[in-house]
Amino acid sequence: MKAHLRVTIDDDDLLIMDKIATATEWVLKYTAISSEATVPGPVNEAIRQIAAHLYANREASLVGVTAQSLPFGTLDLLAPYTPFVCG
Repeated sequence: MKAHLRVTIDDDDLLIMDKIATATEWVLKYTAISSEATVPGPVNEAIRQIAAHLYANREASLVGVTAQSLPFGTLDLLAPYTPFVCG
């Protein structure tokens, strides 16, 4: 995850782990994948993208920029694993 974020210091390790846990929980609930099941690669990539988004955008409001709730393409990665989305 740190390589994905291009973070080379250890100062934010706990924060990054928290973002991963939050993203993982959200994705597993969104897809209804069991936490005990093997997580497919695209789902892991979606978790990385969401965790990176949470790490980079730590506030709920932004001024003067275009914002999105999830990184572009994340829902596309999850669509095949989401029972209520046609993929």
